[in-house]
Amino acid sequence: VWVDGCFDMMHFGHANALRQARAMGDYLVVGVHSDAEVERNKGPCVMKEDERYAAVAACKWVNEVVKDAPYVTTLEILDKYDIDFVVHGDDITTAADGTDCYQLVKDAGRYKECKRTVGISTTELVGRMLLLTRDHHIRGSRAVRSPIQGVDETVVANFSQGSLPAGALTGIAHYLSTSKKIIQFSSGREPKAGDKVVYVDGAFDLFHTGHIEFFKRARELGDYLLVGIHDDQTVNAVKGGNFPVMNLQERVLGVLQCRYVDEVIIGAPYSVTKDVLEDVYHVDVVVHGASDQPLDIDGKDPYGLPKKLDIYREVEHPRLDLTTTTIIERIIANRHVYIERQARKAKKAIAEAEAEQREKELKAALHI
Repeated sequence: VWVDGCFDMMHFGHANALRQARAMGDYLVVGVHSDAEVERNKGPCVMKEDERYAAVAACKWVNEVVKDAPYVTTLEILDKYDIDFVVHGDDITTAADGTDCYQLVKDAGRYKECKRTVGISTTELVGRMLLLTRDHHIRGSRAVRSPIQGVDETVVANFSQGSLPAGALTGIAHYLSTSKKIIQFSSGREPKAGDKVVYVDGAFDLFHTGHIEFFKRARELGDYLLVGIHDDQTVNAVKGGNFPVMNLQERVLGVLQCRYVDEVIIGAPYSVTKDVLEDVYHVDVVVHGASDQPLDIDGKDPYGLPKKLDIYREVEHPRLDLTTTTIIERIIANRHVYIERQARKAKKAIAEAEAEQREKELKAALHI
């Protein structure tokens, strides 16, 4: 099975498409477009191509990644990798010249569709950061503009009020997860007798390659990786601003799709407690990245207990430079480019929706 795309800011909507595609066959090959190819057809990516390649490779349903895949899917690329058919979401994707990227494989009868995940997209996430709202938080009441921790507020002073073009792509969507979706993403695996359980915790907002590298190295310290994910109010209380950019349900699915993760604790306490270490599974090692950790709101070290028990470890990884804040900084630093991108994508989305409607009408006519 072949799936291709940009996979910018690889989120659970991407992962859900890959999950569905993998279920349609036995081996999933994912083509990821280069920065130059995406720029030419869609506009600038937030994440660099090497970061996007690594993010897709870490998805547990992916068997192989093809780098620098062509934007328009050809029969030649399918034959090169022994592909039986292509899977794409139930929407039309067009190239720079307005043509359907999958028309060639559709005409050859080598195209299938999966259901698109409503309420999440890279465009939606960029919109949240541009608008600086907290309205996507699960218990948030109304949109409030707030300074982002670590980002100079002066660069966005005239940016979040009325500067974005109107339209559906600049609003804030609310993704509501279900138990079925969580089960679909879960590994379902329990630790075996004698397995060494490793615990890590955090917000894991805008799930990225920094998180992936951290999980990979933490997992190497044991046999089973348990991930505690803090709720929206806890993250916001500690980090401030409009953090987290993704709400708890979205962040849980983002973590669960990672091949290094075995299980999660939804709404884990910020400080590691006796309950965390004993009630879910017996935790043997607590791991944190080699970076500064903010104190809990009571001023205490959140890792005080595991340090006292001598089960606390720190790990380094090659992507310590990549954080949720640095991703936001990329967008803020190039805010005018991304405003333009959002407007261009809104216009393109309208054209694609019209083309999709025409295709549906044609299919309906052919079945009369």
